[in-house]
Amino acid sequence: MSDPEAEPSRRVCLRATALLFAPWSVAAQGRYPLRPITLIVPFAPGGIADITARAVAEAMGVSLQQTLIVDNRPSAGGIVGSAAVAQAAPDGYTLLLMSNANAVSASLFSKLSFDVTRDFAPVTTLGHFDLALFVGGESRFRSLADVLGHARAKPGKLTVGTIAVGSTQNLAAELFKIRTGIDALIVPYKGTPAVLTVLRSGEIDLAFEILGPMLPQIGAGVVRALAVTSEHRLAALPAVPTAQEAGVSDYVVSSWNALAAPKGTPAAVIETLRQAAAKALASGPVRERLGGLGVRLQASTPGQLQSLLVSEIKRWGDVIRAARIPTQ
Repeated sequence: MSDPEAEPSRRVCLRATALLFAPWSVAAQGRYPLRPITLIVPFAPGGIADITARAVAEAMGVSLQQTLIVDNRPSAGGIVGSAAVAQAAPDGYTLLLMSNANAVSASLFSKLSFDVTRDFAPVTTLGHFDLALFVGGESRFRSLADVLGHARAKPGKLTVGTIAVGSTQNLAAELFKIRTGIDALIVPYKGTPAVLTVLRSGEIDLAFEILGPMLPQIGAGVVRALAVTSEHRLAALPAVPTAQEAGVSDYVVSSWNALAAPKGTPAAVIETLRQAAAKALASGPVRERLGGLGVRLQASTPGQLQSLLVSEIKRWGDVIRAARIPTQ
C-alpha cells in the first residue's frame, strides 16, 4: 500500500527526471546557443553571397554571444551544402545560407537528395541583389531601345553573356528573351571575370550581371548599365532606368539569400535566430558594408521566406521549361 504523504515527492521527482531528459525543455531553449554555430554557405569565398553571410554572421555572433563559423561548400546549384544542412541534427547548430539557387535547383536538377520546401525550417530573408543589363564602355548601344532595335532588325545576331546555365543571371537573360520576344544568342561563361573580359573587348553585345560587383567597373567607365532589373530605380544609379521603364513590361528580377535550418528545429530556436539576424541587418556596420555592394537588406518572418521560396520555384521552373533548358 502506497504512502499518501510520499506521492507529492514522487511526482516532483518524476517531473524533474522528465525535464532532465527532454532534449528541448524550456530551460534548455533559454540557454541556446551553448556552443558555436556553423553557417554553411554553398558558394565560394569572396563572392557577394559569402560577403553577406560573413557580415551577418559576425553581427549575429555578437548578439548571440557565440561564434558563427562560415563553412564554404561551393557546388552547382548549392546542392552539396544544402544536402549537408538537410541531413544535420535539427538543434540550431547547423544553418544554411539559402538563396535563389535553391529555388532554381528544384526544377533544374532531376534528382535531389532533399526537398527544398519540406526539408528546411525557414528563418528569415537577409538581402536582395538587383541585376543590370550592361554593355562595354565603347559599345555603340546607348540605350536598351537601341539593343532591342538591333535585335529585331537582325534576329539571332545579338549576343548576350551570362555566367553558368541555370544561374540567376542566365535565367534573367532567358526571361528577357521571353518578355521581349527577341531572338538572341545567350552565351554562358564560367564566372563574372570572364563575362567582364568579353564584354569589355566587344566579343559580346550585352551582359546580365548582379549590380554590386560591377559598380567599380561602372565608376571606371569600362562598362555602362543600360537598365536595372529592379522594380524601382536604384539610389546608386539614379539616372539608369528600370527595364520596365525602358519598355520591357512585367520584367523584375532579383536574386536573394536567406537563413534556414534543418526541418524540425524547435520554434524557439528559430525565433532566437530570426531576432539575432534582424538585429544584425539593422546594424550600422552591416548596412554600410553591404549597402555599398548593392545589397538591399530585408528581414522577414519564416512564413514570408517560405512563400518567397515557393513562388520563386514556380517562376524559375516556368522559365526553365519555356527556354527548354535540359535538367541535370
